Amino acid sequence: MVRALYPGSFDPVTNGHLDIMERASVLFNEVLVSVLRNVSKNCTFSVEERIDMIKASTGHLKNLKIVESKGLVADFAREQEAPVIIRGLRAVSDFDVELKMALMNRHLNNDLETVFLMTRAKYLYLNSSLIREIASFNGNVSDFVPPNVVERLQKKYNE
Repeated sequence: MVRALYPGSFDPVTNGHLDIMERASVLFNEVLVSVLRNVSKNCTFSVEERIDMIKASTGHLKNLKIVESKGLVADFAREQEAPVIIRGLRAVSDFDVELKMALMNRHLNNDLETVFLMTRAKYLYLNSSLIREIASFNGNVSDFVPPNVVERLQKKYNE
């Protein structure tokens, strides 16, 4: 059995993230979606809210497990007995950052492999920061995130 770890802040989860989760769930026996508690990031949604949004969007993926993680991804992967990290790539600029992270993770945990999944073209320009910005100005983000996330964003920015 091969367990893979898909770490991220998912603040909020986008259709691009969900596409990677769906594709990874076909490739691996189990996929742990690791929602990072990153003290250096000022997240819009709490870890619990982000986990809830992902769970509400991925109920059809039976081999997906949503978990919270703290600390180094390489250490968490070891603790979870996940020898593979999944990362999505949108552009060449992503590759530069992701390659460095993959090499550092491998240095910290020599048993760890990183698998890159290329985004679908329709998600090439999509990221959580852009979604939050559009939503903060009451823009329509329904093409980019699941309905439950649209509702949460509207509630968050209309408070």
